[in-house]
This record gives sequence, structure tokens and C-alpha cells, in this order.
Amino acid sequence: MAERRARPEDHSPEAEAKLDPRAQALQALLTDVLAPYDVTHDAVVDIPAIAVQPEHVSDICRLAKDDPRLDFKMLLCLAGVDYKEYLQVVYILLSLDLEQKLLIKTELSSEDPHVPSVSGIWRAAEWYEREAHDLYGIVFDGHPGLEPLVLYEGFEGFPGRKDFPFHDYQEF
Repeated sequence: MAERRARPEDHSPEAEAKLDPRAQALQALLTDVLAPYDVTHDAVVDIPAIAVQPEHVSDICRLAKDDPRLDFKMLLCLAGVDYKEYLQVVYILLSLDLEQKLLIKTELSSEDPHVPSVSGIWRAAEWYEREAHDLYGIVFDGHPGLEPLVLYEGFEGFPGRKDFPFHDYQEF
């Protein structure tokens, strides 16, 4: 399990200044709804973002979807990111009724990247998680089947990672 690292932008005035008043209200609501969890607030461009511990991802995603004050019924995207020192999974959520977006980020160890699957919350997550598994080796615990989506069966390595030897790779 990766330990979340504090960053200068956490709770910074610059991050909050990126948000319009509606997004600032959402961020305040998130603080209230997610009080039992270790959550760090941020902003990406004009979208509220939260960083959470991997073990809390599915609980927080379930709250984001089911709490009527949040109402994030749609998973727009789930992506893996390699920062060399650690991997990150980013979830982009949308509330159609509230016309709001939310980013949820979690950091994982590069050596043993495990995070709970959210495919039971949003069916769209099934393919996103399979892709992140193919490209980064992230294991989504509880996923119904992490068979390859992008790569062929038996492909060795994770081509989304920065240490993948692209120049040495020969397919045939």
C-alpha cells in the first residue's frame, strides 16, 4: 500500500482560486461527506480533486455515486499514470443533474499496485480497469475478469510504465 504524500498544492489558496463558487461549494460539501476518510483536497484546472488512500477508493466512490448531495452517477474515465516513484489511478466523475465534475486520485506502490475495483459501482469501469491492468500492471481487487483488453495474451511487461524498454521491444 502506498503512503499518500503531502504536496504543496494541498489546501493551497492557488488551488482553491482555480475553482468557481459552485466548485468551491462542492469542495466544502466533500469535506463534510468524506470527513471519516483521510482525504486531501486539490483542484485540477477548474475541477475539484481529492486524493484518497487506496483502501478507501471503493467506499468513497460509492458515496460519490449514492449520496444525493453529490450524485456522481457517471464515471467518465479511469486512467493509470506512472510517476516513476509510484503509480496513480485517476477517476473522473460526472454529476449530470448537478453539472459538476470530480477527480479522485489514489497513489499505489509500483512494486505491488493493488486497489479495489469500482466495476461494481460503475459498469464502465470494467474496461478501464482492464486497460490500466494491461498497460501498468495495476491489480483491481474484486474485478470480474482482468483478461487482456489492449494487449494480447502472453504479452510481457507493462508498456504504459516509463521503465518499459520500447527500443528493445520486438513483437516478432
